[in-house]
Amino acid sequence: MADGRYDLYGANPSPYSMKMRAVLRYRRLPFAWHAGPGARDIAIAAGLPPVIPVLRFPDGTLLNDSTPLIEALEQRHPAERSLIPDDPGQAFLAFLIEDMADEWLTKAMYHYRWWYEPDRAFAAVWVIGDRMIGRPPGEVERAGRAFIERQVGRMALVGATAENRPTIEKSYLRVLDALEAGLPAQPFLFGSRPSLADFGLFGQLSTLSVDPTPASILRERAPHVLTWLLRLDDSSGVDGDWSAADAPLPAMVRALLQLCGDTYLPFLAANTRAIADGQDVVSVELRGRPYTQAPFRYQAKCYDALRHRFAKLPPPHRQAIVPVLEEAGCLGYLA
Repeated sequence: MADGRYDLYGANPSPYSMKMRAVLRYRRLPFAWHAGPGARDIAIAAGLPPVIPVLRFPDGTLLNDSTPLIEALEQRHPAERSLIPDDPGQAFLAFLIEDMADEWLTKAMYHYRWWYEPDRAFAAVWVIGDRMIGRPPGEVERAGRAFIERQVGRMALVGATAENRPTIEKSYLRVLDALEAGLPAQPFLFGSRPSLADFGLFGQLSTLSVDPTPASILRERAPHVLTWLLRLDDSSGVDGDWSAADAPLPAMVRALLQLCGDTYLPFLAANTRAIADGQDVVSVELRGRPYTQAPFRYQAKCYDALRHRFAKLPPPHRQAIVPVLEEAGCLGYLA
């Protein structure tokens, strides 16, 4: 568009939509937010994967998938409130935590939304009601019931099963506990300005902070996390700095990396093996508990991208983060 405006098409109950809206706000890029039922149709019409949000760039280009969108914005606006820490080692850690939020913490979002009855009922109102504003109530209710049935039927596909429930719910609590312990002392993970890791966590937690069951847990267990989410939703007024490259990593970052090392990366590795071996089921032990789900090719791509990104780090920067990755149990899955 001639005025340099971006257009973001998504949905209020979508964690990735909330993530990208917050990113655009922080970066102070002019944009219009289009929340409605047509976002997925826009992606399909453009020949993109049918996922939201979709971002229309000022030149008319349409792209989706939040991490590639963030990287595209970095290329177009390299000196304007970047989300990627200046230090390459810190930048890798930020990408790793963001990936964990996008691909693992989202399991908690999906699990809580469709496992508990109050959350199912609320999701029907929020997700379908948001799409069908102005439609007759009976029509909205019927669509809501059909939507619940469809989403509940997909739970096993993404690993939201009774057997996996303890692992998924514990992961949510570990994220809350890590952030709750660290946020009073430091406003963001890598300094006094937010990184893509902060926004990755924000996307999933912003939804978890609204759905009834996880919201009640968050409010009771992690009140500082709630206020952090409210600030991060529009951080356009935040001006800050990255932590020094040689500064000790905050305990909250180390705790999140520990979750990557004992849960997320072992899952990614098992998923990649299952695909390579032509298996129909990913089966892995995570912290002493069995975990199974269907394999996802996209998550195999995520794993490959993380390993490639680690291998491309300049040797001094790679060596600088080896000790923390080894301590967290991540190194063997990346090297």
